[in-house]
Amino acid sequence: MFDRCPGAADQRTPTLTIKKCPQCGEEVEVFSNDFKVSCQQCGFVIYNDIVSCVQWCNHAKECVGEEMYQRLMEQHEKMHPAKK
Repeated sequence: MFDRCPGAADQRTPTLTIKKCPQCGEEVEVFSNDFKVSCQQCGFVIYNDIVSCVQWCNHAKECVGEEMYQRLMEQHEKMHPAKK
């Protein structure tokens, strides 16, 4: 057993990743809890496909907090709309 959920650690304490803009090649800082970031050079929008246990864990609201849970779930729905 874990004292804390290891899957949501990046949501509670964000980590930084440097990605290259696919349009102009500029380095773009993307934090693990960012949904999207615009390139400072050209404005291209880079999406961070946050896939985590938050989508399926019964304890996610308690783990990351109500506000973060709602933000993550709303963004997940926008990026992965349910098929009808």
